[in-house]
Amino acid sequence: MLFSMANQSLHYHNRLILQNLTLSINAGEKVAIIGASGAGKSTLLKSLREQHSKDLAWCPQQPGLVPMLSCHHNIYMGQLENHHFLTNLRQLVLPSKPVKAAIYNVAQELEIEQQLKQASAALSGGQAQRCSIARAIYSQKDILLADEPLSALDFIQAQKVLRSLCQHFPTLVISLHNVELAINQCQRIIALKDGRILFDKPSSQVSPSDLTLVYN
Repeated sequence: MLFSMANQSLHYHNRLILQNLTLSINAGEKVAIIGASGAGKSTLLKSLREQHSKDLAWCPQQPGLVPMLSCHHNIYMGQLENHHFLTNLRQLVLPSKPVKAAIYNVAQELEIEQQLKQASAALSGGQAQRCSIARAIYSQKDILLADEPLSALDFIQAQKVLRSLCQHFPTLVISLHNVELAINQCQRIIALKDGRILFDKPSSQVSPSDLTLVYN
């Protein structure tokens, strides 16, 4: 078991957001968290992150890129913790061919290879999100936690990117507004409403009436 909670309550700025949470997530699961804005998806993901902060890749709602660095360098930061300071400094100044090739391949998969030399400040919202996702993929972790990482992408782009994430990360927990994507790509759906888990079930068992309860 990778993540677990038992009758746990979660707060944000001393305000109760979620209460009586009981759940467990095992290695190898693809889990989507759904719910209306303000339902507590981000709070839940941040709490899960605290359980394995060093063993997973993290995609926050805001891409968190360094504005003055290129897309290439922001992607490289996914492996910053794996190398000595001097190695990282050398790669930032003069990237090696293997590193350049590996980053290019990830960028090409996400269709941002043309933006690798651009400063992240010059990227569009969708490009910045894909750069953040590329950074997570390049980290080569086995677990991904992602908070609305596809919100700036159209449906076709989002579908491709989520498919890539599912391929790269054996275990994935992701919050999504697009329920169709969640059901099609993830094995399990956790729905939040009114400060609680409304339901937690296999995506194949989620019905239209379930979704009506979530968003009405």
